[in-house]
Amino acid sequence: MSLITGLLFVAGLVLLIGGAEALVRGASGLAARLGISPLIIGLTVVAFGTSSPELAVSILAALRGQADLTIGNVVGSNLFNLLLILGLTAAILPLAVDRQLLRLDVPVMILSFLLLPLLALDGEIGRGEGLLLVAGLLIYTGALILLARKKSTAAASPGQAPASPGGNLLVQLVLVAGGLAALVLGSDWLVDGAVELARFLGLSELVIGLTVIAAGTSLPEVASSVVAALRGERDIAVGNVVGSCTFNILSVLGISAAVTPGSLPVAADALALDIPAMIGVGVLCLPIFYSGYLVSRAEGFLLLGAYVVYTLYLVLDAQDSSWLSSLQTGLLWGGIPLTVLVVGGSTWRAWRRQRQGSI
Repeated sequence: MSLITGLLFVAGLVLLIGGAEALVRGASGLAARLGISPLIIGLTVVAFGTSSPELAVSILAALRGQADLTIGNVVGSNLFNLLLILGLTAAILPLAVDRQLLRLDVPVMILSFLLLPLLALDGEIGRGEGLLLVAGLLIYTGALILLARKKSTAAASPGQAPASPGGNLLVQLVLVAGGLAALVLGSDWLVDGAVELARFLGLSELVIGLTVIAAGTSLPEVASSVVAALRGERDIAVGNVVGSCTFNILSVLGISAAVTPGSLPVAADALALDIPAMIGVGVLCLPIFYSGYLVSRAEGFLLLGAYVVYTLYLVLDAQDSSWLSSLQTGLLWGGIPLTVLVVGGSTWRAWRRQRQGSI
């Protein structure tokens, strides 16, 4: 791996993060200027904007015929979001969970996860299936907007004047255009560097996509969720993670499959391990979120530990290490019982508090 390729890889990552930040700021300003409520901005522009690096990288990789990078980036980013970002944020400060997430957003996220293996039963995702995912995104976004408008109308006072548009229009347009340009250029450099890195380390493009690229393109979600939690906006931190995961499947994967000549192949390894892991973590969110409508510190550390173990498993498996069987044994006799103990205990305590409150 040449020094120039390594520098381009790092520069591409920096451009992706900076471009996503500029795009979110500019789009949020334009949305406010058009009179769109902050709630709608948070549910759509911010959550989708922080996933724009995944979109740029995945589309470019798909067009270049590097399907493993596309699938790895989408699945790896979702695991990174739910395990590392949610876990890290909850470890810093317990996260409040809005009841709407359990009624609508988390079920939609899990449904989108379940669609992936169903669509890939034949080992690939075709253009029609990609368009189906994009249609699902449009329906979900429309439902969010209608729900947000209903809440905004109910909360608005009778004689309240509309908010005046803020910010300089030219600056906002420059931020949007510059952010998009940075995303395109950064994704180009990052994908080139990732392919070279995979060859240099002897790892598959799928593993690189699941780890290095997934972590890099998810950095905007890290920043936004941690900052939101530290500012006391803990429900926004959870909503951003859940919304980004849904966007990754319906939009990132959907658009990538729709623009790919032919179809988007899905590796057998991803179908056997990584996609089931993503579905399992998504389902695990239901009892974690339900337990007092709070993600506790203990649950946060549990999620963090799960991501470390998952990453270690990928590395050991790629190297055919003899330690892999020991890790599998440890997961069977230690990791799974610990997860059941922590999540089950939290759920039971929440159920007991609710029962005592109803008496």
